[in-house]
Amino acid sequence: MTAVLAAAAFLLTAGCSSDEGAPPDRDGTASTAAAAPSSPAGKAEETPPAKGSVTVVRTVATGLGTPWGLAPLPDGDLLVSSRDDATITRVDGKTGRKTELGEVPGVSPEGEGGLLGIALSPEFASDHMIYAYFTSASDNRIVRMLYTERKPADEQLGAPDTVFRGIPKGFVHNGGRIAFGPDRMLYAGTGESGDTGLSQDKESLGGKILRMTPDGEPAPGNPFPGSPVYSYGHRNVQGLAWDPEQRLFASEFGQETWDELNAVAPGDNYGWPEAEGHSDEGGFHNPIAQWSTDEASPSGIAYAEGSVWMAGLGGDRLWRIPLKGTEASADPQAFLEDEYGRLRTVVAAGGDRLWLVTSNTDGRGDPKKDDDRILELRVR
Repeated sequence: MTAVLAAAAFLLTAGCSSDEGAPPDRDGTASTAAAAPSSPAGKAEETPPAKGSVTVVRTVATGLGTPWGLAPLPDGDLLVSSRDDATITRVDGKTGRKTELGEVPGVSPEGEGGLLGIALSPEFASDHMIYAYFTSASDNRIVRMLYTERKPADEQLGAPDTVFRGIPKGFVHNGGRIAFGPDRMLYAGTGESGDTGLSQDKESLGGKILRMTPDGEPAPGNPFPGSPVYSYGHRNVQGLAWDPEQRLFASEFGQETWDELNAVAPGDNYGWPEAEGHSDEGGFHNPIAQWSTDEASPSGIAYAEGSVWMAGLGGDRLWRIPLKGTEASADPQAFLEDEYGRLRTVVAAGGDRLWLVTSNTDGRGDPKKDDDRILELRVR
């Protein structure tokens, strides 16, 4: 059943700098920082090589408008959400042929808001449900829609059923990434909508990572009883991924100094707005790696071949962060710098393959011929 949660106060505009705009000049260096505890004692893990590689295997699809979320279907095709058009398009994984399934009702695109992350139900083989995170006229919310492939294309997408509402909205910092974890619970990265005070307020849904059941109820075992809040003190989370040991990682936009990759522990405080990047103050969970904001502005992340791969918007590059447990085992390494422009979403495609989605038609990029596109990568 629908879970209706009241939101804290929110702002439609924000005075702080945008996640994805041009930052002021600063020393641009990527660095590793103090990390969370590593894997359980006695658990041997293979350390990936310090230097990796990326090969662009092919361009899967072109001509996409403001693509944001991507969800691979069991047959190898891809579902892609358009932030500004509020549509979901099916892309043939072999030919790249695009079929628009329809517009999602209730979406109110503005600024960084619109139709954002999408995910398949963990029971998709039987329930055929697609989940979507979007900005409405009043809030950010999560809905699910029945997807019936046997019908004509424009009738395949069912009406949205709201499973969670009340996430603060703003012109900026709407979060938007959703993903089902290995525990089959639904996780959502939210932003503080430009109101920095929301991040430290555990009663607010803004500036958090949320964990809930597929029906939108607070998940069993959450750190704050009766609450969907899983971690707090975030500025704007747009990347979620798990490693094979079921450890959660999240990317986070900084304001003017440091973007972050975090190892997420339930109930922990990630510092915003008191801390941006590594902090020597007690009580904050420090990032495992951090970047100047002109080198990253990270959105989606994925785990493959022993590393987290992080798409950079302002940085126009793909970052590789090799891991051992929840620590970076070597310095982050950049790929595809300035080759494809802004990079929005990266999704594991199995083994050494990734799907990568560009974001040059979002109003902040410099679109080239055939933008935006989906690429297939081979990585190690």
